[in-house]
Amino acid sequence: MNIVRYGRGDVVAYGILDGDTVYEASGDPYTGGPTRGTAVGPLSDVTLHAPVQPSKIIAIGLNYQDHIDEDAFDFERPENPIVFLKPPSSLVGHGASIVLPAGTEKVDSEAELGVVIGRRCRNVKGSDYQDVILGLTNSNDVSARDYQFKDGQWARAKGFDTFSPVGPAIVTETDPTNRAITCRLNGEVRQQSNTDMLIFDVPTLIEFVSRVMTLEPGDIIMTGTPAGPPTMSPGDVVEIEIDGLGELRNTAVAE
Repeated sequence: MNIVRYGRGDVVAYGILDGDTVYEASGDPYTGGPTRGTAVGPLSDVTLHAPVQPSKIIAIGLNYQDHIDEDAFDFERPENPIVFLKPPSSLVGHGASIVLPAGTEKVDSEAELGVVIGRRCRNVKGSDYQDVILGLTNSNDVSARDYQFKDGQWARAKGFDTFSPVGPAIVTETDPTNRAITCRLNGEVRQQSNTDMLIFDVPTLIEFVSRVMTLEPGDIIMTGTPAGPPTMSPGDVVEIEIDGLGELRNTAVAE
């Protein structure tokens, strides 16, 4: 099932996406799952919002070896997952603009597998990770590189409004393995990898993060990006595609 949040006029509601058609959905995705109702209309007639409303966005840094090894960076392979938080105010959906803040010199797009938590949980064993996942989605950990290295920590660089595109849907599958992940900038492939290349896989991340903090329904874990995150300029179109999860598309604009 592909769960979306769509808007028509002033109403924002959960829906179910089937092909290019959005259907009404009854029920809460986190308490038994929605059921499909009548057709709302084609995607072209609705606005897609981010499919989740998280209490927090948990992001993982340095989780692909090829990204660590890039000449542009001076990173070392971490001994444990590198965890940081992004504010929910940074969240936008498929089709929304990524606003490049005035004063930044280098803003990169980072293609990442997003894991959506399905129920409140703490101290989850890695072997039980599928019990707490609602589904998977595409995500983009947008990063102002100049601020990232100037500050020595990542909150400002990754926390601007519009810096967390997610979607278009939550796909209610819980197997994150062997999923091709691609980022295209203006149609040109700039990142190409597979989730099997994660240094710390999803079960490890769920166990590690839930040892630190309680995870709530709708929380997102962005699992890290592979090599080659492209720098965006105003007018650039970024497409993030993950096998089986559709395509997240956003356009960069100047502030």
